[in-house]
Amino acid sequence: MGFDAGDFNTFAASRRSTRDFLPTPVPDEIIEEIIATGLTSPSWSNTRPFMVAVAKGDIRDRLSAEFLSRFELVKTGQGQGIFGKIKALIRRRGLPTSNWLVLKRYHKDLLPRSQRIGKELYNHLGIDKDDKEARDRFWARNYEFFGAPVELFLFTHKSLGKFAASDAGFFMQNLMLSAHSRGLGTCAQGSVAIWEDAVRKEFDISKNYSLLCGICIGYPSQGKANKFEANRISPSEVMLSKKNLGE
Repeated sequence: MGFDAGDFNTFAASRRSTRDFLPTPVPDEIIEEIIATGLTSPSWSNTRPFMVAVAKGDIRDRLSAEFLSRFELVKTGQGQGIFGKIKALIRRRGLPTSNWLVLKRYHKDLLPRSQRIGKELYNHLGIDKDDKEARDRFWARNYEFFGAPVELFLFTHKSLGKFAASDAGFFMQNLMLSAHSRGLGTCAQGSVAIWEDAVRKEFDISKNYSLLCGICIGYPSQGKANKFEANRISPSEVMLSKKNLGE
């Protein structure tokens, strides 16, 4: 089957992370369709070592409220005074219950790219780097799922480790491009992966799976956040050079 590679390149490049959604519901059949398209991706021995929890309606709202509550504790230092801190630690409220790696500082090899996107995004939104309150407000939007009516939580099978994560990545990219082709916006979220226990309370999930990330899905608003275009690095930045082995 023939296709125009130029058209695909333009389409793929036009996908951007959406950080402000309309409340317009996304029909169940569309969610199923984009998941089906995601499943056309390659997979390790065709095992499809991942599961998807679809949060919408009351479940979506409960999870958002729980995440916001936990973030508030983290933001304020887990309570007032030493007794408040001890109480929060005992309850583990606000502390990560999974995927501590999400909070780890980026390695020096990767840090410049992370710092660049953060600086450019906050500049675009008019948020000063020293305005902690404004930065916290924007970060909290992660736990409102940026207003998206649907949040997917992607779990991977522990037995396959990085290969399961690789398969999940293939699946996510197909799914997100499929959503984009239907006029939907998406945003992959590592920020929601630190509280797996909250998601497990809402869904029947085997202990053999662990939470990898979330994906917001909905119709993009015309908000300023959605006019931001992240820098795209050149192929030369990821292509390895050959070793000079001499004569």
